[in-house]
Amino acid sequence: MEREKVKFMRLQFTDILGTIKNVEIPDRQFEEALDGHIMFDGSSIEGFVRIEESDMYLRPDLTTFRVFPWSGPAGEKVARIICDIYTPEGEPFAGCPRMTLKKVIALAAAKNYQMKAGPEAEFFLFQTRNGVPTTESHDAAGYFDLSPVDQGEDVRREIVLALEAMGFHVEAAHHEVAPGQHEIDFRYDDVLTTADNISTFRFVVKNVAIRNGLHATFMPKPIYGINGSGMHTHMSLFSSEANLFYDAKAPRQLSAACLHYIGGILRHAKGFCAITNPLVNSYKRLVPGYEAPTNIAWSEKNRSPLVRVPAARGTSTRIELRMPDPSCNPYLALAVMLRSGLDGIEKKIDPGPPVNKNIFEMSHRERRHLRIDELPGSLSEAVDELEKDDLVRHTLGEHTFSHFVAAKREEWFDYIKHVSRWEVRRDLGVYCRSGQSAAIEDALESRRLGGGTAPFLKISVFRPDLADPGGHAI
Repeated sequence: MEREKVKFMRLQFTDILGTIKNVEIPDRQFEEALDGHIMFDGSSIEGFVRIEESDMYLRPDLTTFRVFPWSGPAGEKVARIICDIYTPEGEPFAGCPRMTLKKVIALAAAKNYQMKAGPEAEFFLFQTRNGVPTTESHDAAGYFDLSPVDQGEDVRREIVLALEAMGFHVEAAHHEVAPGQHEIDFRYDDVLTTADNISTFRFVVKNVAIRNGLHATFMPKPIYGINGSGMHTHMSLFSSEANLFYDAKAPRQLSAACLHYIGGILRHAKGFCAITNPLVNSYKRLVPGYEAPTNIAWSEKNRSPLVRVPAARGTSTRIELRMPDPSCNPYLALAVMLRSGLDGIEKKIDPGPPVNKNIFEMSHRERRHLRIDELPGSLSEAVDELEKDDLVRHTLGEHTFSHFVAAKREEWFDYIKHVSRWEVRRDLGVYCRSGQSAAIEDALESRRLGGGTAPFLKISVFRPDLADPGGHAI
């Protein structure tokens, strides 16, 4: 830190929902921080503790020290270090998401397994108006397009440079399918490092976007009618240097451990869906027609099932889980994925035969015949399935489980009380005379384009008892 001339350091952690939190300290406090003596009020953090038991301690993981590639307003350097959360008694805090993942890692290590993971995190870049985010793209590009159609190219490069300055090994960056949608892939790593990297990735992307007058969002489905943003997650298990998913003599060169791991993922997918896809909006992405999986099955080349096995073999043998989205808490998401896969290996869960036919084109009867189940269709259904899955519940721990469920139930109840623009557009004019529905459409469109208050909308309801002789409403 002295060599880097760092003036401030952010002690960083995440709440249960995956939001980054931090306590910033000046250089004179660095020694105390590294000794784990920095305290914060846990009662103010989502899903942590009650007000009467608020004191929490931040214990830094020294391997996560990074200097931000941008300076503060006075040119000072700022660094971050990721912390685990401990109680005043010196015990790991049960509600620390990073510690939840560490527990599952320890369980895998006891069996001589090490999970490696690599995400494909997608995001949108939108324009802002007076500092307020919009859903207006600043480009009209599509998949793998180049400039000048791809106006996000320069911003992507700036993001890549910032990530590499923070120790990332970026493998590729490109425009995605939808206008304003982008993807930056970084190299797979051990599962804890990957979770840390996902959290850092989201932070860097948002910061670079702001510095360019844009808004970056990891919302799964910000715009109707186009592809949403996923976070396909590649996973493999290693023992020392050997990839346990590879067996040169087995059919498809996939080991029994690999198939059983897939079996565990498929069995618990409904149970952990609320963790990997945690928003009401997540289920606007998980619908047929937009390349996102909705069916619980596996395949090799086919991209319609939940789990795909890419063609690479040897040390690169891996599975790809296609349901997660980038709004999830990466620590909890990777924890439940790994634990579900380990359960499959322990119980030798058979994933069944691969489904190499496009599931999106199958009839309901065909899917039932092949015993292809479906993912939850809403956050409410996903939380119901989470409550039924004892393995996922145990993985999260009772503290995290109960607080997460409470937060998601509250989100769902808030959502179902909301009256959306779609409902107003669809139903407000149901009993209007001819032409009045068009007036409603015009008023709503005027509000959308103007970005301000909607014009006063008069809707006259035809009542025969109040009509003049010509039949016109009064």
